[in-house]
Amino acid sequence: MNSLRKLTYPYVGWMALFIAVPTFLILLYAFTAQGNDVVSIQFTLDNFRKFLDPLFISILWKSLVIAFQTTILCLLLGYPVAFVISRMNQKHQLLMMLLITMPTWINMLIRTYAWISLLSDHGIINNILSMLGIGPLKMMYTDFAVVLGMVYNFLPFMILSIYTQLAKLDNSLIDASYDLGANRFMTFRKVIFPLSIPGVLSGITLVFLPAVSSFVIPKFLGGGSYVLIGNLIETQFIVSGQWNFGSAVSLIMTIIILISMSITRRLEKNVEEESSKLERGLHLDTK
Repeated sequence: MNSLRKLTYPYVGWMALFIAVPTFLILLYAFTAQGNDVVSIQFTLDNFRKFLDPLFISILWKSLVIAFQTTILCLLLGYPVAFVISRMNQKHQLLMMLLITMPTWINMLIRTYAWISLLSDHGIINNILSMLGIGPLKMMYTDFAVVLGMVYNFLPFMILSIYTQLAKLDNSLIDASYDLGANRFMTFRKVIFPLSIPGVLSGITLVFLPAVSSFVIPKFLGGGSYVLIGNLIETQFIVSGQWNFGSAVSLIMTIIILISMSITRRLEKNVEEESSKLERGLHLDTK
């Protein structure tokens, strides 16, 4: 037992150095006043009051809206893809999942830069549209470009989450639904989709949380004047040097993310209970 406990020491030290200490510093900066004297620490809530400015509230609201749009689009695009892949044979499933995850092997910064060459006024897409007589369209530095970049980067996480849930679905439950007289649409609506909701919720979490705090994609595809909450935090730490206010905003975002995760977890528990009831009901009806 003691030997096993000793094996955890490096992990505990790693956690303390790279998680506990930074978190403590964020809390310290968030609740203290800006100053050059490190010895005299003045506790204050002014950093949080500053965030109540309508400008910063609008930035937070826009970040939530963009993240919500990204999550909905990833769900609408990812679910059909995950469903089709889960119905393939094992060999094709592995190949398709490899193709879907392959872009994530490339750094996000490089992938985002690639969209600049596609969406710019003289980019590849506008050149093709000009050849068709449609004319150049303004796509860069818009909400469209930011949402498109986020969907492209976060869509694989949605597909993987839903596919994992659908792949382990008991096919006997689907057969039981057919035996009870349900057609394909009813089977999907009454059996497949309800049992896949845990994967949907996991995908929503994996997409919404990084989307709401992303700063690389809005910075390059939205332009310098396009500010989301992630860009605001980056600016406070790197450009303005307002570490106290930046820490307060980071803490606010942490609270929002923890609340979102708590809500999602409760939903997952309720869905798991309903799924268990559905599975038991199908098994009983076929006996």
